[in-house]
Amino acid sequence: MNNIKISSLGPIQEANINFGDLTILVGSQASGKSILLQLIKLVVDKNHIKKTLEQYGYIWGNEADLILDRFLGEGMSSIWNKQTDIIFEGKPFTKESLIPQRGRKEKNENKEELIFYIPAQRVICLNNGWPRFFTDYEDSVPYVLRYFSETLRQLLENGILSTNTKNDIIFPQTQRLKESLRDSFNESIFHDSKIVLDKSVKKRLKLSIDNHDGLPPSSIPFMAWSAGQKEFMPLLLSFYWLCPPSKVTRKDAIKCVIIEEPEMGLHPQAIESVILQVLDLLARDYKVIISTHSPVLLEFTWAFNLLKETKARDEVFFELFKVKKTPAFSRLFKGLLKNKQLKTYYFDRVGNKTSVKDISSLDAGAEDIAISEWGGLSSFASKASNIVSKSVANETF
Repeated sequence: MNNIKISSLGPIQEANINFGDLTILVGSQASGKSILLQLIKLVVDKNHIKKTLEQYGYIWGNEADLILDRFLGEGMSSIWNKQTDIIFEGKPFTKESLIPQRGRKEKNENKEELIFYIPAQRVICLNNGWPRFFTDYEDSVPYVLRYFSETLRQLLENGILSTNTKNDIIFPQTQRLKESLRDSFNESIFHDSKIVLDKSVKKRLKLSIDNHDGLPPSSIPFMAWSAGQKEFMPLLLSFYWLCPPSKVTRKDAIKCVIIEEPEMGLHPQAIESVILQVLDLLARDYKVIISTHSPVLLEFTWAFNLLKETKARDEVFFELFKVKKTPAFSRLFKGLLKNKQLKTYYFDRVGNKTSVKDISSLDAGAEDIAISEWGGLSSFASKASNIVSKSVANETF
């Protein structure tokens, strides 16, 4: 997956995106980031989406607008107008591309899922601590949320607990994720608590906290967890799914991972832990696309690109993330600066129109304010710094 060009789709007037190994999308709410990401999913995985919907009793049909509403959500087909133009990997994608063509042999078409999509509304999936069925959602709910929920449910139902796992512990598991990454999540999010599978009435995830006073551990239901723990749990399960506990480093045919707002509910230290996991995904040769409102991810991207330009050694990552020099982290960081490319795009919405700009340099000295202020994510810090500097200067003189 290398390039997509879009004209006149919802608020997006023009977009020409060349994807890196990691691509960051920034911009205000309702600027079109989710529309673009869902469109990519639809273009790449159309046949898999069709197969999935039909498995759950839906009719794909021959009306493009109805197909778009079923995928994007009720009424969303209106974002595609007569002027809409989409070119993906040099080939046009039209509304008619959604309609099965008579005489085409579907058996020869690829129906494997190539993009794993982690939506922003992911915490909704865990209904009181357990993922909801695909069919539990109203038809108006976007497909990416329903399918994500079903993927997590099947993971928990069928394969997350190894035969060596004791006491139904979901986190930490010695066979899931690299030890250094598990430790990072523990330190920044769970603080020695455990995530366990409670089967006393019906299956539910609970937080088990040791009391250290001889009493049994406290068992905390999902809705009483901290906001960050609740937001992170679907991400953790996604990382489990993408990182098999075997010699196989990748998940089936998945080529790309889309993550919307991975920072939701998380402290900056926890966001750094998520970035480390994203680097692990890159090391496994997934391409990753992230939409974000967090300056932390942009700060990392800025640092990465400068370190790459100066031909820094991989060891600088130990200092950047303040992690111990372990063999696991050494393997994780090896070759990232040499082999991986990071790109950043800004969805600049003015009125009801959005233009998409490449701001990958993130140069604070650039004349273009979109670049110098990182798509607005550093604008408040810049203003505060200028005001404080002026105030200090006035007091001095």
